[in-house]
Amino acid sequence: MLDLTPKEVSERKALRINPLKTCQPVGAIYAALGVHNCMPHSHGSQGCCSFHRMFLTRHFKEPAIAASSSFTEGASVFGGGSNLKTAIKNIFEIYNPDIIAVHTTCLSETIGDDLVTYITDAKIPEGKIVVHTNTPSYVGSHVTGYSNMIVGLINYLSQNTGEKNGKLALFPGFVNPGDMREMKKIMTLMGVEYTMLPDTSGVMDAPMTGTYNMYPKGGTKVDDIKDLGNCELSIGLGEITSIAPAEFLEKKCKVPFQSLPLPIGVELTDQFVMSLNHFSKNEVPYALEEERGQLVDILLDSHQYTQNKKVAIYGDPDTVLGLAAFALEMGMIPKYLTTGTPGKDFEANAQALFEKFGVEDCVAKSNVDLFLLQQWIKNDGVDLLIGGTHGKFLAKAEDIPFVRAGFPILDRYVHSYLPLVGYKGGMRLAEMILSALMDRQDRDCEDEDMEMIM
Repeated sequence: MLDLTPKEVSERKALRINPLKTCQPVGAIYAALGVHNCMPHSHGSQGCCSFHRMFLTRHFKEPAIAASSSFTEGASVFGGGSNLKTAIKNIFEIYNPDIIAVHTTCLSETIGDDLVTYITDAKIPEGKIVVHTNTPSYVGSHVTGYSNMIVGLINYLSQNTGEKNGKLALFPGFVNPGDMREMKKIMTLMGVEYTMLPDTSGVMDAPMTGTYNMYPKGGTKVDDIKDLGNCELSIGLGEITSIAPAEFLEKKCKVPFQSLPLPIGVELTDQFVMSLNHFSKNEVPYALEEERGQLVDILLDSHQYTQNKKVAIYGDPDTVLGLAAFALEMGMIPKYLTTGTPGKDFEANAQALFEKFGVEDCVAKSNVDLFLLQQWIKNDGVDLLIGGTHGKFLAKAEDIPFVRAGFPILDRYVHSYLPLVGYKGGMRLAEMILSALMDRQDRDCEDEDMEMIM
């Protein structure tokens, strides 16, 4: 389907072909779904909300609930204040959430709706809460919207009472429920009391019970979000995604923070574990040491299949950087790193990674698309492609082994239940990467060269 992509690269300023991102409200809804008994609300047209819900539902294979202000021509001209106030009233009466998390869209941002005033003037039942954040789709990406919604929750709810609660505040980055479960497992093993915001485990990976529950058991409780301001420390995992909420919590509630990469692979997971060690003063338990040793053993056993293999990785910035670090630990060369999320931090962090491992002729670029990545590959190919579902067409056109990792994955199942982070996530990644490379070796070799033992 992409066979007509030309090799010659030409500069494009106003056009994206097969973009590596979607719009801010997708991330805002996902963050809001990580709050217990929360109804995400899209302040814009009904079509926007339907698209954003569909995008999340296709990735997680779970219903992503959200309400809409359902703009028509009248709201587009005169403002959506009446729509939002009516929506708030109806949502609390019909769906009875504890909290409504409102985010804006292109339309409401363009006409300049004043959500602070609208929410102040709305009739909110006693004991119920409405928060909001601004998520114009023409700025940033879904990662930006995710970060903005967390900041909005902190802005409305978190308070410093002057009495520390002894907890760690963790901002997990834009990751799957399986990753959040792995992070919580590691913190529990380290004896750390924590509050994670958001926490989509138990929500977007809820079990089948035979009864539909609009608000599953998971999610960060509102009282815990309020108590974030009393935490001893916050850690933002994903230096690009989680820096804004960590900085905002420090600014508002004087909670110091650390910013760490997503804990993908050996060294980056080590950094997370040692930060927990410094926070809790507890020794690292054998269970984690054992997992780490197993991962290192896997990498040593299999290095002959990964050494000097060139890989192209695309997707969300923090995920791409974490995957690149792990690829380097496997002896691979991350030839091309790309993300659709704008920002120069991605490129700077990638260059630091290249220099640390001494690899040359590698390229990292933000705010680009899959079309450009395919052109690069046509000019200088790679041995492996890693990223979300949209890359399958590129992989087929260029005949490259393909590993699905990150967001979105729309054409496979189970992925969101299993981690990429932590030592266990590293084992899973190693298995997927090795299987893709070794399957390709089996496919391409002559019959007499087919190996039984590899």
